[in-house]
Amino acid sequence: MKIAIEAQRIFRPNKHGMDFVALETIRELQKRNDGNQYYVIVAPGEDRCLENSANLSIIEVKYPTYPLWEQIGLPQAIKRLGVDLLHCTSNTAPLWCPVPLVLTLHDIIYLEPRQHRSPSLYQEMGWFYRRLVVPHIIKKCKKIITVSHFECNCIQQALKIPVDQITTVYNGYSAHFRIQKETDMAIVQKYIPEKDFLFFLGNTDPKKNAARTLKAYSIYLQQSIKKRPLLIADLKEEYIDNLLQLEGITNIKSYLYYPGYISNQDLAILYNAAFAFLYPSLRESFGIPIIEAMASGTPVITGNISAMPEVAGSGALTIDPYKPEEIANALLALETDNNLYKQQQNYGLERARQFSWEKTACELINIYKEILS
Repeated sequence: MKIAIEAQRIFRPNKHGMDFVALETIRELQKRNDGNQYYVIVAPGEDRCLENSANLSIIEVKYPTYPLWEQIGLPQAIKRLGVDLLHCTSNTAPLWCPVPLVLTLHDIIYLEPRQHRSPSLYQEMGWFYRRLVVPHIIKKCKKIITVSHFECNCIQQALKIPVDQITTVYNGYSAHFRIQKETDMAIVQKYIPEKDFLFFLGNTDPKKNAARTLKAYSIYLQQSIKKRPLLIADLKEEYIDNLLQLEGITNIKSYLYYPGYISNQDLAILYNAAFAFLYPSLRESFGIPIIEAMASGTPVITGNISAMPEVAGSGALTIDPYKPEEIANALLALETDNNLYKQQQNYGLERARQFSWEKTACELINIYKEILS
């Protein structure tokens, strides 16, 4: 088979969830000696994290905006390459495609009612673009892939998709997320002075629940003897200051560390160095950081709604993410109950073994074969 895979953003330096899903899956496909030829179509970027090989060719397509890249540049490249199938990996696809189309639809949050506008123009424009394009391309897809049974049900109900047109393929996690024998304190101290901190991986998307997480942390500080500092990834000081003002908890700022974007390699070290990982999101279609932290031997506190219970499993420490006091109580329980802490470590390590990018790649190959047979 000659398979084209859209991975537009994987060469950008500051990668996020969907970028890593595409990149790690492609790396697994590249390892296979299955007789297939893969063409990975990307936009130019600084981080050349993937190389050509005997079975994989990188095709760079340059256009000034994402919509033009996807709607004009991508179909032109597909036609020129003469491939058998196109797999678009990041929620949208061209409205016209000369070959059978597979779409990974990670979520349909942009089709659901919103409580807030996106805090950045880039996010807001992306929201409108997906909302405009996705309903039109769904009917043209030979297969829609999503990342959890929860999201599969949401998509089916919202877009009235036949059961046989959509399937669930779980994400994996990268092998460098594991227990490390020694903590690289030089890396840790780039972000926070000491280990055994609390770790929150958020961003400006309201679903990441940053305001309630900070409120929970303030409750934790009032009751904790340890008073561990909180490391916050992907949030700028100005945004944090606004949240602290809104919640009336500016007094906790001296306990906070907010270095901005954290590289994926450093993230693995920080999971290891953290006492606990906070992921009390309001809405997730999967939640890869849950598995990354578990694989690193770090207890996870996550939400009891959307796909998080499905991914974290029945033994995970889940809370109502709308209730800061529940988040705080879970932190305090981990801090005061050593048996609970050890149990959560062991449970997380076992749970993480159920996910891998190798499994993801194998399931994709079966889908490609089914469409082209």
